[in-house]
Amino acid sequence: MYASVPTNKPLLKTPNQEHILVIGAGLCGSLLALRMAQRGYKVTLMEKRPDLRKEVVDSGRSINLAFSDRGMKGLRLAGLEDKVLPLCIPMHGRMIHNTEGEQFMSPYSGRHEYINSISREDLNIMLLDECELMPQITMRFNQKCTGVNLETAEATFEDYKTGETTTYQTDIVMGADGVGSALRKSMLDHRKFLFSYGQDFLTHGYKELSFPPKADGGFLVEKHALHIWPRGKDMMIALPNLDGSFTVTLFLSWDEGKDSFESLNTDEAVVDYFKREYPDALALMPDLLEEFHANPTSPLGTIKCSPWHAYGKVLLLGDAAHGIVPFYGQGMNSAFEDIYVLDQYLDQHAGDWKAVFKAYQEERKEDTDAIADLAVDNFHEMKAHTARPIFQEKRKLEIAFEEAFPTEYFSKYSLVTFREDLRYSEAMRRGRVQDKAILNLIYDGKFTTDMSLRDKLDLMKQETRKMLHDEEVLEGLEEED
Repeated sequence: MYASVPTNKPLLKTPNQEHILVIGAGLCGSLLALRMAQRGYKVTLMEKRPDLRKEVVDSGRSINLAFSDRGMKGLRLAGLEDKVLPLCIPMHGRMIHNTEGEQFMSPYSGRHEYINSISREDLNIMLLDECELMPQITMRFNQKCTGVNLETAEATFEDYKTGETTTYQTDIVMGADGVGSALRKSMLDHRKFLFSYGQDFLTHGYKELSFPPKADGGFLVEKHALHIWPRGKDMMIALPNLDGSFTVTLFLSWDEGKDSFESLNTDEAVVDYFKREYPDALALMPDLLEEFHANPTSPLGTIKCSPWHAYGKVLLLGDAAHGIVPFYGQGMNSAFEDIYVLDQYLDQHAGDWKAVFKAYQEERKEDTDAIADLAVDNFHEMKAHTARPIFQEKRKLEIAFEEAFPTEYFSKYSLVTFREDLRYSEAMRRGRVQDKAILNLIYDGKFTTDMSLRDKLDLMKQETRKMLHDEEVLEGLEEED
């Protein structure tokens, strides 16, 4: 039955009459399919890889991820909060390792907030299992999308096993198929509207390594921390896994400087580099050489494009719309938040897909551009600034502010990571100004030893307000020009 609508608008189908095809059954696509089915739509979920619940899938992507409040908001929407918590290991801060093997903990928050380490595979399996329980969802694996007709919502797939090609006619096509999105390629190849696309790669790549668990299944280093070895130009991080192991990621230049993936081309070069830069980690890596040579070196880049939708028929979400580097731990979280925001506009516009897609992009584009820029900023902060005395002084002061005045002060990291009620764009604007204000006050010696913590916070607020006012004045002048 059609919904009652004004006569000057096309008749809209009810959810149970509409068929949505979701391309990509990774984290974003599987949660998206689940949520659309919960809303009553018929959903076909297509994935080019095998079913990872039945076969080992080598995706070349990070084994585990940082899961935080914005991501939980998306899972909570689908009723999965209780099911995801057993998969999580809380990480309360960054454990910084210097070249002498000394360590110190830098908490993420003075309010005892934390992020979680979670297995990409475990989370994806949980989401696929939930999709399996929904009678409205049909899942098909080993299906490579070869093209999408944007105007008719027809998508064509090639079966990897049989070689057969099938075209699906649906009402809506949603692409959650990652940085290599087939739907985005179809939009780029389309010639009837202007489509902007850009990708910006870092000069660094990354390689996955590991620490094994202890013989008794325990952890070789602190379990509840994200470990960082900042080395100026390069860095290494480690996240805990439920089995006691750590996923270790080396971020290194492709081919520039003394040390690079290109120059580490012999066993001797690899061992020498780790002895110099990561001696305490090297002692925990019995399989270093085997893993270093066997595991791929992968690129790090940002993808931005516009528009994310066309004809009220197709929509990009997650990495397909906004691929970002991993240094704020927000890739998965921002993709899950995409689904949350989309869901709100589905309520607001009651099945008018053009209106839904337009409103969704108008809100999210600014925010995903912001987190993409913040992630690049955090790369430089993590590999170089975390070990600098002025940065450490700033973090100690921020933690003290958050402990003493938990409702008055939020660091930039807290604004981005723990304030899921705040848009990324606003978190970036406020956080950057706060950072600059605090660093300026520290550098200029304005925080004196005789000042109370309250006085320091008030001075910081005063400086921040002044800088925000100056920023608004400049923006106003630019708009007049």
